[in-house]
Amino acid sequence: MTGSLLEVIALDVRDAVAAEEGGADRLEIVADMSVGGLTPAPETVEAIAKQSALPQMVMLRSNAGFTVTPEELRGLERAARELADAGAAGFVFGFLDEQGAVDLLATEALIHAVTPLPWTFHRAVDNAADVQASWRAVRLLPNLATVLTSGEPSGIAAGLPVLRSRAEAGDAPLILAGGGLRAQLVPPLLDYGVRAFHVGGAVRESWSHPVDAERVRRWRELVDTI
Repeated sequence: MTGSLLEVIALDVRDAVAAEEGGADRLEIVADMSVGGLTPAPETVEAIAKQSALPQMVMLRSNAGFTVTPEELRGLERAARELADAGAAGFVFGFLDEQGAVDLLATEALIHAVTPLPWTFHRAVDNAADVQASWRAVRLLPNLATVLTSGEPSGIAAGLPVLRSRAEAGDAPLILAGGGLRAQLVPPLLDYGVRAFHVGGAVRESWSHPVDAERVRRWRELVDTI
């Protein structure tokens, strides 16, 4: 990897191949972006592994919200084993309870299920009732690689001050900046010390279109302008 880390959302093999061609460092594998991304099939991960050498961070999420039932959690634990066998390099998950606080019991159960693979806490952290408290809780969890965050539920444009304060507090290495990320927001994030970026819609015409390798290439150049 040169410069910053660039992670691209991929729904299938075609997306993965285009992301790799454009210079992405790793993939986030999801299904059904109409609800923000759910757990993909192991067959998808296996097929991508045969066509792309990029590490796959695979989503573990059962519904459109950020809560999880005990039954759903057991299903995600089973899915994690199957996805790891299929070629996952790590996972993306994280839950809130009914009061909007980080659901530590559910999250820690999945951490145990995916160990020793790394994992990313996804944007549930931005949708908590108390965003600052959620960040404090998440950053202390074991084996945490990155936190996919925009700082605010509405996206990075509004969340820049939050991300800046986190970076100034020494947490820049944990930040995977994503959620409404646009090109003009990259320079200030780089100035804060953020070095990991996550893009999905920005590298395709729409979610009904595949990843565009040339758009990925432009993002590669942008995040490497340190």
